[in-house]
Amino acid sequence: MQTFALFGDPVAHSISPRLHNKALRDLGLDALYTRVLLKDGSELMSKFRSLKLDGANVTVPHKEHALNLADVASPTATCAGSANTLVLKNDKIYAYNTDTLGFMRAIAPFGDIKTALIIGAGGTAKALAYVLQNNGVEVEILNRSKERIQNLSQNFNCFSWDEFRPKGYDLVVNSTSAGLKDDILCAPVEILLPVIKGSNFAFDVIYNRATPFLNLAQQHNLTCKNGADMLLFQAVFALNLFYDSSLDETKIEKSMREVFRL
Repeated sequence: MQTFALFGDPVAHSISPRLHNKALRDLGLDALYTRVLLKDGSELMSKFRSLKLDGANVTVPHKEHALNLADVASPTATCAGSANTLVLKNDKIYAYNTDTLGFMRAIAPFGDIKTALIIGAGGTAKALAYVLQNNGVEVEILNRSKERIQNLSQNFNCFSWDEFRPKGYDLVVNSTSAGLKDDILCAPVEILLPVIKGSNFAFDVIYNRATPFLNLAQQHNLTCKNGADMLLFQAVFALNLFYDSSLDETKIEKSMREVFRL
């Protein structure tokens, strides 16, 4: 039996085990998927090996550790600056980023996107900024503090709250955890409201509740999506990587999508 896991902090809220175990069962694969609360990201690889895992997913706040501590990193993960998928091959741990692919598949219904604002500056923000820019989108990043955006400013237009001059975009993305367990907006309303009023689409990486960010966007008639499809598709791609890209992704998607209907 193969064993897979999700590492993160927090991790109890995640439905990734349900998604993966459903697909593993439906595809007749002898494996199980669990979750592991990990406080110290520097222990990620030692924990991976001590648990004798064949593969793992990594969520906040350890995605950058996943990239930096892996034996081998994919070009996409390296460019994105973070990894959310780890695979054991020939006793080496390989790092991948399927968040990028999952995000692009999730926003495909929005159509042509030329400009985007990403709120937040963590590993997810960098990954999404990278894949958008790589697809010809002009990306700007907004974060509360200057310190977190310094390492992103070489590749993207970055602003702290104090520096930002609100304007509209085709797409506005909340990549922060604001709204996950509270009713806090991802940026001050005096900044966020004029942005939303001038924009077309809103996306929130949070998938399990209606966040204040999306509620505000819906009140001003933006077309909105939460992170459910991004979560779904990144999981589809990750599971296939666990099996060396030998699975039928259409079957994985069909199986995993049923979890959201339960």
